[in-house]
Amino acid sequence: MTIKPEISWADFEKLDIRCGTIISVNDFEKARNPSYQLEIDFGDVGVRKSAAQITTLYSKEDLVGKQILAVVNFPKKQIANFFSECLVLGVYGDDAKDVTLLSPSLPTKNGLQVG
Repeated sequence: MTIKPEISWADFEKLDIRCGTIISVNDFEKARNPSYQLEIDFGDVGVRKSAAQITTLYSKEDLVGKQILAVVNFPKKQIANFFSECLVLGVYGDDAKDVTLLSPSLPTKNGLQVG
């Protein structure tokens, strides 16, 4: 696997990655690939919605209450009839459908930044 081009520290600092807790999960039936619609509580940042292709490794029941990491400062992205307001972060397995979510190793306050 090839490493992506080097970026500056200033480029990295532009990303706003925060911890949040998934508070609701619904099937995203209009998505092209199997996906969920998530609502994530980011504390003082508020509740944001995200579409995530994570149905292979996670059931809806497994996700509610799970803390995750997400980029919260991308512009909204329309996917079918849904507006995704943040990008949930994960690691791709050998099959691109096998996404393991990134999460803090200990419970943290919603909205805290990754730095």
